[in-house]
Amino acid sequence: MLRLDEFLPYQLSVTSNAVSSAIARTYEVLFGLRVPEWRLIAVLAEQDGVTQQALVARTEMDKMTVSRAAQALVTRGLVTRVPHGSDKRSHALALSDDGRALYAQIAPKALELEQTLLEELGTREVAQLKLTLAKLKSASHALR
Repeated sequence: MLRLDEFLPYQLSVTSNAVSSAIARTYEVLFGLRVPEWRLIAVLAEQDGVTQQALVARTEMDKMTVSRAAQALVTRGLVTRVPHGSDKRSHALALSDDGRALYAQIAPKALELEQTLLEELGTREVAQLKLTLAKLKSASHALR
């Protein structure tokens, strides 16, 4: 018999929602960002000139969520949109100077939140958790 509280996909979803919700409140209060906007900023901080399609793949968010987040960031002047290659319809996104400055403020806070979240776990447990999550992600892609 399926018991929802013992069903791993449900546990992962609930845990993810709880963690995201706690972090989202911090990003909203301190920086005026929603989680999708923060994720795009974080990806763009690692690699400039990323298309929205590539952001969808990297963040595993749906197209509409990425599009709305990108538009909000462009409107705020945190991200610039430039033509991508010879395709006039495709654009690449990059952090503006203001976006980079905001990232420089957010990144330490993100690391602090992660540290607080993981305080109850030992170094080995954190490493094992990351390995297990990577395996589950890979297995989930195989199910698609």
